[in-house]
Amino acid sequence: MKKIFSLFIIMVTMLGLLAACGSDEKASGDGGIKLAENGKFTFASSGEFKPFSVTNGEGQMTGFDIDVAEAVAKEMGLEPNQKKFKFASIVEGVKSGRFDAAVASHTINEDRLKHVDFSTPYYYSGPQIFVRPDSDAEKLNDLDELEIAVSKGSTYAKTAEEVTDNIVLYDSDVTALEALANGRHDAVITDFITGKEAIGAGLEIEGKELLGRSEQAIAIAKDNDELLKKVNDALETLRKNGTLKEISEKYFGEDITAKPEE
Repeated sequence: MKKIFSLFIIMVTMLGLLAACGSDEKASGDGGIKLAENGKFTFASSGEFKPFSVTNGEGQMTGFDIDVAEAVAKEMGLEPNQKKFKFASIVEGVKSGRFDAAVASHTINEDRLKHVDFSTPYYYSGPQIFVRPDSDAEKLNDLDELEIAVSKGSTYAKTAEEVTDNIVLYDSDVTALEALANGRHDAVITDFITGKEAIGAGLEIEGKELLGRSEQAIAIAKDNDELLKKVNDALETLRKNGTLKEISEKYFGEDITAKPEE
């Protein structure tokens, strides 16, 4: 009787260990990747960066970044799970594991690479100076000591710091451009595509000097190499089958996902 009871205890223990192993495997995500929520690709965006991400009346985000994120999720066999978050805090949210990724038009730069890894670029852009039509400013040096508005957490503040200490921070680039058009500040530095869209929407501003080219990519936590690989694989597929180009043309009428010629 004691032998039977001992065998029963051993079997129960083994079953418990097997169950625990299965639970750990599931917690690590589909295919061995770490996920904030099982079966979902949880991505953050600001919802305040039209036409890349904008929030509708129901609180849902739509836009170029959102469509790209959803296409990546689908390619990985995961459910897209969008999270609206202030742009300046998104990278920290990815780093801490709150989100699996940021699909929020982040420019790859050395400062951000200290905290997160980046996918291959999913579109290419560049910063540009925007002013009111009555401004004489044409180049960055023309803004010496003037007031420049930029979005919080963007790379544009460092560019503005090259010529002035008088920098005003906004939660979104669009809000900064609207303020400029309404007579506030001397200039805004933002993505040239964002400025172009704002002008197309009727804002009375003008684009001036283009301040270089930049690569925008998906940010992923440094300890999630398998997810990074799967995201890169998904982006490569979406490039080859034309999905990225199709999404870009839907929002911009042109392909911003192709690498510019040197």
